[in-house]
Amino acid sequence: MALESLSVVNFAGLVQPGCSLLKLEGDVYLFGQKGWPKRSCPTGIFGVRFKEGELKLRPISFSNTSSYLPPLRCPAIAHLEPSNDIPECYLIHGGRTPNNELSPTLYMLSVDSRGCNRKVTLQCKEKELVGDVPSARYGHTISVIRSRGKSACVLFGGRSYMPPAERTTQNWNSVVDCPPQVFLIEMEFGCVSAHNLPELMDGQAFHVALAREDCVYFLGGHILNSDCRPPRLIRLRVELLLGSPILTCSVLNDGLAISSAVVTPIGYHEYIIIGGYQSETQKRMECTYVGLDDVGVHMEPREPPQWTPEISHSRTWFGGSLGKGNALIAVPSEGNPSPPDAFHFYQVKFRDGEETTQGCSQDSNELEDSAPMEDSEELYFGREPHEMEYSSDGEGDTYNEEDEEDESQTGYWIKCCLTCQVDPNTWDPYYSTELTRPAMIYCSRGEGGHWVHAQCMELPESMLLSLSQDNSKYFCLDHGGLPKQEMTPPRQTVPLKRVPLKMIHRKAPVTLKMTPAKKTFLRRLFD
Repeated sequence: MALESLSVVNFAGLVQPGCSLLKLEGDVYLFGQKGWPKRSCPTGIFGVRFKEGELKLRPISFSNTSSYLPPLRCPAIAHLEPSNDIPECYLIHGGRTPNNELSPTLYMLSVDSRGCNRKVTLQCKEKELVGDVPSARYGHTISVIRSRGKSACVLFGGRSYMPPAERTTQNWNSVVDCPPQVFLIEMEFGCVSAHNLPELMDGQAFHVALAREDCVYFLGGHILNSDCRPPRLIRLRVELLLGSPILTCSVLNDGLAISSAVVTPIGYHEYIIIGGYQSETQKRMECTYVGLDDVGVHMEPREPPQWTPEISHSRTWFGGSLGKGNALIAVPSEGNPSPPDAFHFYQVKFRDGEETTQGCSQDSNELEDSAPMEDSEELYFGREPHEMEYSSDGEGDTYNEEDEEDESQTGYWIKCCLTCQVDPNTWDPYYSTELTRPAMIYCSRGEGGHWVHAQCMELPESMLLSLSQDNSKYFCLDHGGLPKQEMTPPRQTVPLKRVPLKMIHRKAPVTLKMTPAKKTFLRRLFD
């Protein structure tokens, strides 16, 4: 295990306790800030990227058809694998808003499109729930289970405000544990059913939920009524039958007394639990390995990294998973005078020799600066003006193109289509015009379009060169038809009418009125 100190380059004040880290299609996103510069990022979601010990945040935009996603702290989050009708997405339920209001809504966050300069556009959809809809809460968990060829979501735990009938002026903002109910959510139609199990006596929050097939394991958690963290392990099994589902629960006493822990995967149903609290004033400094198999759950201690004095002496800490074998840990900064940065950030690596996940960028290799672009490369590297427009609320938070990695190698490694055969690790030039980048074709079908590698479309080089010289409209193989189908109609330009300017004060020519006698006199005078 290794511990690396990080420095936040921009938007450092947005990484606050309660925020979430989401890894979607290989990229890591920061979500759920307490506040954010709305002019720089109206959505409140930032892409996370690491480079040479620096943590950089990049504003992320939403598609025009997206629902509004408020910044939510301590929501329930679950990763949903892609299926026939649902893309890879994250399920986000509940959480606290910046106004300390609780959300009862279930959102589905997915990638909408990828454009030039690694610009990612996300899409957020609000899932309508019917039936026994769970109340607004935070500090709970949502897990995805699969049984008999079907899938569903299990929601459990959390805290909410006191019922309106019990609220007074003194305890208006007091929170209580939610009832120990298990909610089963069917994702296709949004049907929700609530289940009361006799083994679940107390509500709990800030626990760990790990799912494998049809079982969910609830580990640790904090009970507010007794202010305790019982070392128990709850196993919940869900059988999705044709009629009503069957839920069976068993409570074990060999769990962990922990709350608000960070869980990062290290393998197939293998996890490392780090951080958290053993009590209100004591952090849990150990690391625990958790493995799930057909027999059950296996736990064993793992040697923690060498903690720094800032981490050891701090009273609080928080963080999230950065992907396989990596986690982000933050502790408050202390000193006299107070340091400019509110938190110290560290990256914990649980596997030696494994590269850090590069958020908001695709797989790349560090190469030298690229040579001038060839004909085929101009199809991709034309950058739209609006793609670099980011304003800022203050100094240091302005997005700068220089903050990005070397565009000569990283800008084009995108997932072009479902049948993409280009591997960035083993890629070799396919066309004679390719130097350090593969050729790209822009598909005009769909909202915003997308880029496709010319090699994946099996184009000969002669056609690739001809496509780069006119204003044709291209469709990829996934959208049917040939790569070149129809000509883009020329832009209709209206000829300008040139209207001559009219002088406002125009003087008439001077004319002399003379009698015939005067004309004769003047003629004789000059002759």
